[in-house]
Amino acid sequence: MKALTALTGLCVTLALVAFANGDDKNGAHHSGAKHPGLEQFKLLAGEWVGKELSGMHAGQEVRVRYKVTAAGSTVVETIMPDSDHEMVTMIHPDGADLVLTHYCMLGNQPEMKAKGKTDGHEIAFKFVRAGNMSSDKDMHMHEATYKFVDKDTLQTEWVLFQGGKAAEKVVFELKRKK
Repeated sequence: MKALTALTGLCVTLALVAFANGDDKNGAHHSGAKHPGLEQFKLLAGEWVGKELSGMHAGQEVRVRYKVTAAGSTVVETIMPDSDHEMVTMIHPDGADLVLTHYCMLGNQPEMKAKGKTDGHEIAFKFVRAGNMSSDKDMHMHEATYKFVDKDTLQTEWVLFQGGKAAEKVVFELKRKK
């Protein structure tokens, strides 16, 4: 137990030293690195409300919360916060790409990637792999596209796969809550 406590203390100390130094050998501050796609998602921070435009629950009100976390390196999207159907999506850079991991109410965790640079108006994520699925034929979210209409309007499209093919597209249009 003492060894585990000492190891934990050492890890925390090293993390604090790395954070305090902030720069790598090339002088780049990791949390300060600007990924254009992530910067677009950071602008969403706050509360959003809207409707499901198409999908199984078309017309239903949708609430979404965006939060910047991990020293500015990740954006957390919480869909239907504080409800029985709450889902969390984490968006972060991976080199030149953006990665999205969706913690779905279906009980799986699809990971999607948007490769390379984005145009600033639309970011499309494609399925890479998923946790808690026995095969790619299991029902899961397979694609997600974010359309940044203006600073106060966001449209998201989620493509649900079942049996290895697209089964439904769910579209949300959200407005920033003021």
